[in-house]
Amino acid sequence: MYEVILYYKFNEIEDPEAFCEEHKAFCKELGVKGRIYIGEEGINGTLGGTPEQIKTYKEHLTGIPGFDGIDFKTDTSEYVPFAKLKCKTRDELVAIHKEDIDPEDGGAYLEPEEWKQVMESEEEYVLIDVRNDYESKIGHFEGAVTPEVENFYEFPDWLEEFENKVDKDKKVLMYCTGGIRCEKFSVLMKEKGWDDVNQLHGGILRYAHEEGGDHYKGKCFVFDDRLVVPVNEDDMEPIAECEITGKPADTYINCANMQCNKLFVCSEEGAKKMEGCCSEECRQSEYKRPFDPENAFRPFRKWYNYFDEDFKEREVEEKK
Repeated sequence: MYEVILYYKFNEIEDPEAFCEEHKAFCKELGVKGRIYIGEEGINGTLGGTPEQIKTYKEHLTGIPGFDGIDFKTDTSEYVPFAKLKCKTRDELVAIHKEDIDPEDGGAYLEPEEWKQVMESEEEYVLIDVRNDYESKIGHFEGAVTPEVENFYEFPDWLEEFENKVDKDKKVLMYCTGGIRCEKFSVLMKEKGWDDVNQLHGGILRYAHEEGGDHYKGKCFVFDDRLVVPVNEDDMEPIAECEITGKPADTYINCANMQCNKLFVCSEEGAKKMEGCCSEECRQSEYKRPFDPENAFRPFRKWYNYFDEDFKEREVEEKK
């Protein structure tokens, strides 16, 4: 078994480019794969490797001044769910397109046990899922508000409408996959006038590990080759439907038409029926990559793994 970690740390980095170069070199030599984003505000990453590799990585990162005490969310996998290592700099660790958002001004942390206690109490609260709609579609906490947004940077606009619907005196609970999006969104909510703002410390992944996923329906979307992971082992029933057959499903695939590439919920039956495509039009496309029914849910790579140079040339020609 391999290990997959999700983590972040807000800590000022004076020279992100130099930090990134050194960090990438270390990770390459270590042999881990995944995605790491580095910026002036800190680091945000998800990596996969053997338990020994991950242990070494954790020791290395937390040994850097200012990066101790990181809350690593750890899961196991039968394979490393990343094709390669990507380590790059970013202006924002999570793009919300708002300046001067200091996580230090964010909401209070609720540990998984405390979160569960509040959910089981008779206290009134509003519960917000701070993830994209395609994430909450396949899994969310009971009673959560699930915003119809496709990107995190759409949340400030969503909040403009939401603030007129919920009393500012009401207790707010919010959660995301690993916690980092709540760090920033909670700041915006407090700026808008909510005082009792609380975020699930460690997000869904830590809650699942410590509390078994009680009060969570469905599965959790993750940004690696697995796409979805279980949360509540006692309730594995899908809450979404296959967009092809209409039957319960919680697995995602990308449309096999390389010009479409739509991410959609699809069952194995639906994938075979449409040869991995989201529509008949896409199934008939000349840009459809080969469909392998034995690996229907294997994430696709770049177009050049399926087509020759003509594909790119034709695509460019059509855009002229």
